[in-house]
Amino acid sequence: MSDTGEVTSGTDEVLAGVGPRLRRIRKEREATLAGLSQATGISVSTLSRLESGLRKPSLELLLPIARAHQVPLDELIGEPPVGDPRVRSKPIQRHGRTYWPLTRQPGGLQAFKVLVPRSKQEPEPRSHEGYEWLYVMSGKLRVVLGEHDVVMVAGEAAEFDTRVPHWFGSTGEGPVEFLSLFGPQGERMHVRARPARS
Repeated sequence: MSDTGEVTSGTDEVLAGVGPRLRRIRKEREATLAGLSQATGISVSTLSRLESGLRKPSLELLLPIARAHQVPLDELIGEPPVGDPRVRSKPIQRHGRTYWPLTRQPGGLQAFKVLVPRSKQEPEPRSHEGYEWLYVMSGKLRVVLGEHDVVMVAGEAAEFDTRVPHWFGSTGEGPVEFLSLFGPQGERMHVRARPARS
């Protein structure tokens, strides 16, 4: 077989896998064809034909779908090559705190390691859309959530709806280091505390 024939065959295999992948990603996100159509501006019939393999995928169709699902384009086209899995991120300084991003993908669930230096601050609770999970690695973390004002120590975790006014920081006794996972509203973490027995 010529080189051209091999390339064409490889391309056909990749394109043949796009439809099932589109359907799988949409199902994983519990999205309907109608909802995806509204988000992308692509008709339901075109989306259905793409998923069934009756319509050849193009960049004009795949780009808005990738944007709607918040996934990189190569995830729709094929399985990404396995590379170095380590996340190498530069620390970000904000409001006297240091943040290390632990996730690479924009949108969806975001993870950070946070270091708050020893400081005595007056809590200023704020609220916004989302859901957050915290895990204290070292030091003591003061958490103000609604009417609750608690101090968490290393090894303790908390999760909460960020629409409830909240604030967290140093107790003033020393620095605190913790992990923060933040997701859009409705995207709950898969870490759950065991329910208390009644």
